[in-house]
This record gives sequence, structure tokens and C-alpha cells, in this order.
Amino acid sequence: MMDNSNVTVSDGSLFDPTAYEVVLRPLGASEGGGWLATIPALPGCTGDGETEMEAIKDVRLAALEWAHAAMNDGERVPAPSTQKAVAAE
Repeated sequence: MMDNSNVTVSDGSLFDPTAYEVVLRPLGASEGGGWLATIPALPGCTGDGETEMEAIKDVRLAALEWAHAAMNDGERVPAPSTQKAVAAE
């Protein structure tokens, strides 16, 4: 697994893949089944898995690779959204 200790985001903080919002959707049978996870703040960053948790784990690993590739290309890694999640009542 890649190390995130030298990756910083646009606000100067260390990159933390768990700080980013993950969007999940089930994959239909024609797509192979399972789940697809994306991180909207990191365009093109996706992961998949047989379960929701596997898809989340996969996209977090992909986020680390995404951030390393962005830095190697001289691009800035966007900071995670500061919006707070609100639970429905």
C-alpha cells in the first residue's frame, strides 16, 4: 500500500482518503453485480467490490493512488468537502 505521509491537499493538510465523501451504487447484473464506489471530489477515482464495504475499501486505496499520480503530474489534490453529513429524522 502507498504511503500518504508526503501527500498534501490544496489547503496544506495531509491527504486522508477517509475524509472524502464516497458515493455508492449497486451494479446491475449486466455490469457484473456488486457495488461501485466513487469519490466525487477526485474525478475518475472509483472502486468496486462484492459488498459495499469492499467497494469503499477499494475506492480508498484508489484515492491514495489518485493523489500520488496528481502530485507526480504537478497537480493539486483538492481538499475534502467541509460539509457536515446530516441524518434524516
